[in-house]
Amino acid sequence: MTTSTITIVGAGLGGLTLARILQIHGIQSTIYELDASPTIRNQGGTLDMHEESGQRALREAGLYEDFRQLMRPDSEATLIVDKTGRVLFQEVEELGKQNRPEIDRAALRNLLIASIDPARIVWGRKVSGAVIGENGRPRLLFEDGSSITTDLLVGADGAWSRIRPLMSTATPQYSGISFLELHLLDVDKFHPAAAALVGQGSMFALSDNKGLIAQRNGDGNIRVYAAFRVAADWLTGVGVDWTDTPSAKKVLLEQFSDWSEELRDLILNASGNIIPRPIYALPTDHRWSRVAGVTLVGDAAHVMSPFAGEGANLAMLDATELALALIEHGEDWETALAQYETVMFGRSEIAATDSASGLELFFNPDAPGELVVFFTAMQAQ
Repeated sequence: MTTSTITIVGAGLGGLTLARILQIHGIQSTIYELDASPTIRNQGGTLDMHEESGQRALREAGLYEDFRQLMRPDSEATLIVDKTGRVLFQEVEELGKQNRPEIDRAALRNLLIASIDPARIVWGRKVSGAVIGENGRPRLLFEDGSSITTDLLVGADGAWSRIRPLMSTATPQYSGISFLELHLLDVDKFHPAAAALVGQGSMFALSDNKGLIAQRNGDGNIRVYAAFRVAADWLTGVGVDWTDTPSAKKVLLEQFSDWSEELRDLILNASGNIIPRPIYALPTDHRWSRVAGVTLVGDAAHVMSPFAGEGANLAMLDATELALALIEHGEDWETALAQYETVMFGRSEIAATDSASGLELFFNPDAPGELVVFFTAMQAQ
């Protein structure tokens, strides 16, 4: 196996986990990543690592103890309020009893990057697509016109994967929910009221098919998602340039005109650009027929809405099970890929269905009533 080539597209959590586990088993791989460096782009907020998936991946990667040094024990705190700010559910996680410890995505990604031989990651290479060559081997095409042929190609390149078309004609479809991402900086110093409102974990303010979802990050900032159940063209049709922050804030404040002032202040006091993020998902039963020498992990295989907290965890679990299958079956890669995909298809369908159901809990005319019932039942277990 060490004489063959494994090519991974995408240095997200899935691609990095795959490369790391292969590396510690003496198997060479190369990651090609669009970003010019690990720090060029904001990596998102806080992730909860599930025991059966994200934590398992970190153990297989030999990084679990390092992860424990980086996790944020108090960030599992959860608060649910309505648009008046009335508290409907509150849970403060007891230290030492976390089932799903949280970590900032950037910290987790940096941990994985640091664990991989730098020569195995090629930064700043934009992939334009992939084909199966005349010799039956995958060929990766780059935007600069160059290409490489590989023995095994793994698409770990996210929702708009350039590798997926080799496997499937499916494309992500708009979920009906759009986010606008905002940031409050150094909240303990500059926005103590917001810091007290959100706490150390996450706050969900939901009513009327919309919401303000806020989470405290390890850098002392609060990330806020103003969320709406709207048509696919709402972000472009509302008549505002979202890069014009004052005008964008005005539109958002109008959307939340009957919400409490402390909640509206999360919009009013935000700094920097407001980032539109429409939420897309593949069909819950997305799968493909076996294509020799090619497979997908993470969002490339099964992008789903974020309302079950499964995305990062599944990407890392995909990578782990794919790596272990390749290790188990040696040069018999097709058996390894078939084994991996069969299990992954069933698992991801369940998670995608749960994510779609979660979306309905968050966004409906009576929210957050059903969500409160759900969290209360979870707390009682």
